[in-house]
Amino acid sequence: MGIIEKLRLDGKTAFVTGGARGIGKSVATAFCEAGADVAIVDIDLDEAEKTAAALAAGTGARTLAVRADVTDPADVDAMMASILARYGKLDVAFCNAGICRNIPAEEMSYEQWRSVVDVNLTGVFLTAQAAGRQMLRQGGGSIINTASMSAHIVNVPQPQCSYNASKAGVIQLTKSLAVEWAARNVRVNCISPGYIGTELTLNSPTLVPLIEQWNAVAPLHRMGKPEELQAICVYLAGDSSAFTTGADFVIDGAFTCI
Repeated sequence: MGIIEKLRLDGKTAFVTGGARGIGKSVATAFCEAGADVAIVDIDLDEAEKTAAALAAGTGARTLAVRADVTDPADVDAMMASILARYGKLDVAFCNAGICRNIPAEEMSYEQWRSVVDVNLTGVFLTAQAAGRQMLRQGGGSIINTASMSAHIVNVPQPQCSYNASKAGVIQLTKSLAVEWAARNVRVNCISPGYIGTELTLNSPTLVPLIEQWNAVAPLHRMGKPEELQAICVYLAGDSSAFTTGADFVIDGAFTCI
């Protein structure tokens, strides 16, 4: 099998959390274009259904829209049951759902702290755990978690300690799961995107004023595009990355180098 064939995802099934919009939608699109069947998982079922329908029409993939709160173990179990009822197996999991709150640390309430950590870290654990259990039963699979360059640096000027801490936890969780499951052929990796120009970011009243500041110091003087994360995720999902596990891929236009 040649390298191009190894990069294909034909015959594989995947889920993408936070899949209705932004990075999740972009990666789900790439998985479908590479030949996979994909479940679009999101807390917003209406948007998940729109994304799933558009991808099915545009790529011919068998898609599924699933509503799930990734912080709720019962929801995650129900998500997996729906996916297995439709596809019968799971080969790839992109555990991507996340939120950010820009609140000074001294003003942050416990509830605000916990909401970020629950989605960004506990949600990744619960969905990766559910995927891992199925993959271990099957004899293999690939899990990709979304961390952030914010796990490596302290972003300025926005105050986001809960986000930074949660994403640093995702990297260590990824490494821990990778080591635990390596001998049983379940690979676990993560990506650490830099500032990405999603629809949400580009239209956020809080973030738009900061974009000029970020771009002024960024080595490439621009934000990344969601589609610039597609290739690494397709690589990690496919057979060509069989020796790649426990790795964190920073895709940030060299932002963390400065």
